[in-house]
Amino acid sequence: MAAEFPPGTGGAALGERRLYGRDGMRSPVVWDVLREVVAARVAQTGREALDIVDAGGGTGGFAVPFAALGHRVTVVDPSPDALAAAQRRAAEVHVRLTAVQGDADGLDGLVGESAADLVLCHSVLEYVDAPAASMAAIARVLRPGATVSVLAANAVAAVLHRALAGRYTEARELLLGIGPGGVAQREAPGTDVPRRFTLAGLTALIESPGLRTGDAHGIRVFAGLLPAGAADADAAAADALRALEDAAAVYPALRDIAARLHVLGHR
Repeated sequence: MAAEFPPGTGGAALGERRLYGRDGMRSPVVWDVLREVVAARVAQTGREALDIVDAGGGTGGFAVPFAALGHRVTVVDPSPDALAAAQRRAAEVHVRLTAVQGDADGLDGLVGESAADLVLCHSVLEYVDAPAASMAAIARVLRPGATVSVLAANAVAAVLHRALAGRYTEARELLLGIGPGGVAQREAPGTDVPRRFTLAGLTALIESPGLRTGDAHGIRVFAGLLPAGAADADAAAADALRALEDAAAVYPALRDIAARLHVLGHR
């Protein structure tokens, strides 16, 4: 399926903004991967319109573009305000979303088992009370051959960023806080401090309910190390940085220190 937006959504310029979002260093790699996943699933099933569930989808940053491409999209989020914002965003580009209030660990009860061709789980596992329970619920929602896209904070990057900022004690504490399973736990449920994962820890979590892990990418390898806005003033520099990020995303030694990890899981 071509990554084009239907008439009435504002044309190519709007499509570009919707696909890549405000953070040009993060979204392009993720979207490139997801487009490949969707194209493969369309070819596999023979269905042009897939069933996509965005767990913790918030205001619809990923959900709305998928809906604009003609897919049936359900956004699940605990925040009614976020869901309302997602619906408004969808209305702006004349597409429909199904919005359901709830948590990731109850996803199968909210949307049904074997209901999705693709589940998005982006920036969710860092904050839920029980990541394993959430992944198990997601696995039950996936149809045979379906995929989950997991995006999560990298524990190694958090250590590196603090060390480079001269916050050595904090960096050491973060490093020592990475458990044997490759997970740095939150300080306490309900706090703003996220849980973080190593690639090994995130992979093990995805595989725990019986899923098979696929491609892994590093998101914001260099952009996370640069001062805020370092490449914004120079378009050529921004393009060069984006190209560098694309290349680094799949290079193992660099991928593993990226600010965020993007891993696919397949049923």
